[in-house]
Amino acid sequence: MTRILGAIIAGGRSSRFGSDKALAAIDGRALIDHVADAVEPQVDALIVVGRTHEGLEAVPDRPAPDLGPLGGIAAALHHACAEGFTHVLTVPCDTPFVPGDLRAQLSAVGPAAYLPDLPVVGLWPVDASTTLQAVLRGPGSRSVRAFADWIGAEPVTVEGQIANVNTQADLARLSAQRD
Repeated sequence: MTRILGAIIAGGRSSRFGSDKALAAIDGRALIDHVADAVEPQVDALIVVGRTHEGLEAVPDRPAPDLGPLGGIAAALHHACAEGFTHVLTVPCDTPFVPGDLRAQLSAVGPAAYLPDLPVVGLWPVDASTTLQAVLRGPGSRSVRAFADWIGAEPVTVEGQIANVNTQADLARLSAQRD
């Protein structure tokens, strides 16, 4: 039986944004809350990785903070393995409006899939945890795309564009589009 853990990756420093972007508001709500609302109905359980956030179980980056998104994905995979999940659906805290069928779109192509334009959005099998730990210990690339290639994940283009908020200008542009 497939059991999917949803993981909001939220351990970044928000350096390009200039403040805590997970808590930046759009439509009167924090970005991280929009992500939680979109992902929760698609998964069997939901956690936040790399920080705490009210109402969500928190898991620290693994094996240490400041490893970028891969540290968050590694923590989510480790937690999922310990809790009996088969897969992890990862979404960064700065993508407030993901499709309601994201899980279905990603799982339609195989056990491992990601968005090529936003690779932190992905569906990862728990058994990829060992490979990811080796990637994090090794001297090679620590990019999510490199990890995806190592485990044979398929790039997937989902219907509709998923907005990624990296700067204050991105947030302002997204807010203006929603008015």
